[in-house]
Amino acid sequence: MYDCILVPTDGSAEGERAVETAIELARVHDATIRAVYVVNAASYGGLPMETTWDGISDALREEGEAAVRRVEEIAPPDVVVETAVLEGSPSRTIIEQASADRCDLVVMGTHGRGGIDRLLLGSVAERVVRGSPVPVLTVKVGDDDDEPDEIPQDARAAVE
Repeated sequence: MYDCILVPTDGSAEGERAVETAIELARVHDATIRAVYVVNAASYGGLPMETTWDGISDALREEGEAAVRRVEEIAPPDVVVETAVLEGSPSRTIIEQASADRCDLVVMGTHGRGGIDRLLLGSVAERVVRGSPVPVLTVKVGDDDDEPDEIPQDARAAVE
């Protein structure tokens, strides 16, 4: 059913829940994981002129490399992981990458914000869901301690 699963990552510990879900799906379907980190250059446009973009860009790329390397570390040896650090608008870049890599599924974390929080903060996941040419599985991430640590059995059965 799935040959290529795109998993955008921000390198956070909470985001690892989405990564683990993508890896489990990849194992079930013998799929390749395509882990991407998107450097959002636009969000740093308002920095003072004396701030060098090269230094910021290098730091962000290093953060991205560490984030996608973490996906490789989490994945077991039988799951192929390809990685990329990209630049651009996160939602647009994720959507474009899903098409370019001919991915069958995007698996990404979401904080599940609603109401005014979503309105004020926006949601990369929501924009990806609305614009993606392929299905998107959102995985709620955050600090809810009562959430299970693995894919529930009924969800696992639905994708097998």
